[in-house]
Amino acid sequence: MEDQSSELFKSTINEYLDNLPETVHTQLYKSPETCLAIFRLLPSLAKFYIMLLLFQETSIPYSDLNRWIKNPNMHHVNPNKIYQNESIKRLKSLNLLKDIRKRVVHPQTGQKTEIPFVQLNPIFRTSFRNALTGNSGKLSNLFDDESDRITIEFLDNYCLNKWENILHFMVGSEIKQLPSIGVLTLLRYSGLMELPSDHYTPDGSKSLSIDTLSKLLITQNGFQFLLQDINSQIWTLLLQYLKMSEKLMMNPVDVLNFIFMLGSLELGQGYPITMLSNTQIIMLEDLVDYGLIYDPGEIEGNSNRNFYPTRLSTTLTSESCNFKTASTVIDQEISNANSEETKNSSNQGSIIIETNFKIYCYTSSPLQIAVLNLFIHMKARFSNMVTGSLTRESVRRALMNGITADQIINYLESHAHPGMIKMADEKLSKQLEYEQSIGNLNAVNELKLEILPPTVIDQVKLWQLELDRIQTFKGYLYKDFTNDYEFEKLLNYGDEIGVITWKDRLRRKFFVTLEGSSQLIDYANRILRKGGNSGGRSMTPSTQTPQPQPQPQPTTN
Repeated sequence: MEDQSSELFKSTINEYLDNLPETVHTQLYKSPETCLAIFRLLPSLAKFYIMLLLFQETSIPYSDLNRWIKNPNMHHVNPNKIYQNESIKRLKSLNLLKDIRKRVVHPQTGQKTEIPFVQLNPIFRTSFRNALTGNSGKLSNLFDDESDRITIEFLDNYCLNKWENILHFMVGSEIKQLPSIGVLTLLRYSGLMELPSDHYTPDGSKSLSIDTLSKLLITQNGFQFLLQDINSQIWTLLLQYLKMSEKLMMNPVDVLNFIFMLGSLELGQGYPITMLSNTQIIMLEDLVDYGLIYDPGEIEGNSNRNFYPTRLSTTLTSESCNFKTASTVIDQEISNANSEETKNSSNQGSIIIETNFKIYCYTSSPLQIAVLNLFIHMKARFSNMVTGSLTRESVRRALMNGITADQIINYLESHAHPGMIKMADEKLSKQLEYEQSIGNLNAVNELKLEILPPTVIDQVKLWQLELDRIQTFKGYLYKDFTNDYEFEKLLNYGDEIGVITWKDRLRRKFFVTLEGSSQLIDYANRILRKGGNSGGRSMTPSTQTPQPQPQPQPTTN
C-alpha cells in the first residue's frame, strides 16, 4: 500500500508533462499562458537558461552553459554539476532545449570537428516572448469591469465552501449538500474513496448514480490526501482529471491549456466564456464543482456570461502559494487578520496527547475536528478546543478504513502543540548530555526526538498488528528437489537476493516472491546445470496457490 500511496502523491504535473509526446508539447507551446505556467514550474537554473536563450536567435555552444556553474575544486562529486545536469535533463524532457551538432574547423589544426550546440524551442521562444512583453493579445482584451459585485472576498468564501465541502464529505462529516456526481466519480476513480463492493469487483470507470456514490468511504490514499497542503491536493485531483479526460476522448491540449491559463488570470476579474473551446466549456462545469471557477451564469442563465477564477486556480503555478491545509491560510486571507498572534497561531500545532491516550486539540476548524474523528473517540467540544482519547475501537475503525498506524502517528506529530515539541527537545538535550558525559557514543547516535509518548506509539502499532497477523504474498512454492545440493544452492542464492519469504529445510521447500522467481530459475539453469549436479534438467517451480507467510501473534498492553 505504501507504493500505491507514493505513486499517487509523488506523481506531479512535471512528471505528467515529461511523458507527453513531442507533438503535444508543440501544440501546448503555441499558448503564451501555457508557456508562462510551465516556466514557473521549472528549477531555478532551468529558468535562467530559458532567459539566457530567449532573445538569442541562433544556437550557442553547449560549453557556454558550464560557465554559469561554479567548480568547488573538490575531489568528490560537484553538487552544482549534478544540479545543472538535472536542470538540462528537465528542459530536454519537455522538448524546450534542442541539441544541435555543427561541424567547425579548428583554428589551429585546420581539422573539422563536431561541437554540440543548444537552441531554445522556437515555438516556445515566440510564445514566451509574447507572454512577457504582452503581445499575445489574448488576455489583454478579456477584462470586464462592469460587474462590481463579484469581489475577491466573495470568491474566497465561495472557493473555501466548495473545497471544504469535498473534504468534509471525504471524512464523513454531515453536510447540507453532496458534491456533484462528477466530483464523486473522480474521487472514486482516483482511489481516494471507494465503495465497499470495490474490494470484490473494482471498476472505477463504471458510471454510477449519485445515491450509490454517496456511500463512498475514505481510503488510505484519501487520508494521506487530507494531510497534503491545499495546492498539492488540487494538483492531485487535476492529474486524475487529466487521466480520466483522456479516456473520455477529450483534447489533452485544450485541457492542459485551460488549466495553465487559469494560473495566469487575475483574481477578481471576469473573463468571457466565448474565448473557450467546446472542450474547455465542458471543463468549466467540472472546475466550478471543485471551487476553482465561479460561474454566475449557472444562476442567471446568461449564455454571454463571464467566468471568474478563484484563488485556488490563480495560485496553481505560483511559487509564493504556501497553503498549509485547506482551512488555514485561505481562511486567513478572507479574514485579513493583521495581528502577529493570529498569524503565528495559524502555523503552530494544536494537539496535546498524554500517556493515558487522552487528546486535547485547540481548534475551531470543523474540518480538523472531522479528521480527528476518524481515529479518536470524541468526548467533549468547546468553542476553541475538543477533547477525546485514542481507544482500541477508534483506532481499529480507522485501520479497517485503510488508514495505517504510521499515518495516525505522523498526523499527531505534525500537528503537535509547541509545548510538546519544547518538552521533547528538553528531554533529548538532557539525554544527550548524560550519554556524552559517560562516553556512550553509540547511544548518542541512536537518540532521536520523541514528540509523542513512546507508550502511545507502541500501542497504536500493536493495535494494527492485531489486524495484520497474516500477510499474503504472490509467488511460487519450490519443492520436490532431487538432492540437498540443489535445495541448499537455490535457497542460499534466494536469501542473498532477498526473494525468499518462507522456507522449511526439513521438508526441502521454500516460497519465492513473484518478481524473484524468474531470477531464481535463470540461476538454476545457468549454475546448477554447469556444475553437473542437476542432471542437465531445467529447474521450474511448482505452480501452486501462493502461501501466506506466518507472523507471530502480537501481545497487547
